[in-house]
Amino acid sequence: MFSTETSGGPAGPAGTDPAPRAIVVMGVAGSGKTTVAALLAGRLGASFAEGDDFHSPENVAKMAAGHPLDDDDRWPWLRGIRDWFAKELNEGRSAVVPCSALRRSYRDLLETAGRDTNGSNTNGSVQFVHLTGSYDLLRTRIQGRAGHFMKPEMLDSQLAALEPLADDEPGFSVDVTPRPDQIVDEILHLLGEDAA
Repeated sequence: MFSTETSGGPAGPAGTDPAPRAIVVMGVAGSGKTTVAALLAGRLGASFAEGDDFHSPENVAKMAAGHPLDDDDRWPWLRGIRDWFAKELNEGRSAVVPCSALRRSYRDLLETAGRDTNGSNTNGSVQFVHLTGSYDLLRTRIQGRAGHFMKPEMLDSQLAALEPLADDEPGFSVDVTPRPDQIVDEILHLLGEDAA
């Protein structure tokens, strides 16, 4: 689902809009990326797109069969997300997408959405919100989902591939044990936004 509708996000000085930003809500399966990202987009008045919608039908079929994706599968998916972010930022809109973004190289690609052709961050910034939780919590959540292509067995491969955010990456981690609205309050606080 791609949505460019916004709902009265915070304004900058003298009623001007703040610089747009792209926020990647990242993490392994079961961390609640889609729920948190959708709530966050609504609270910020930002555009929202479901990261899974950028997957090709072949990727979805592969995951539904219990096979993890490889980089040949992931790069076109990640470029699609990056290009959507770039479009939103270029049009002056902030945007939020849930996306596993497990590896640094994937995040480096996504971060280019905010750069112009010279590599400067003039179109807006890209930030990462890493949702973290215990193995048992994540696996229980995956097992409780009906009709989703991600199988519980794939959690192990995602955790093995995960490269947590490095200190030099733009972002932070948030624990997913609290309720989604409380998680979003914490994210807004860490982003420097009013949590009201």
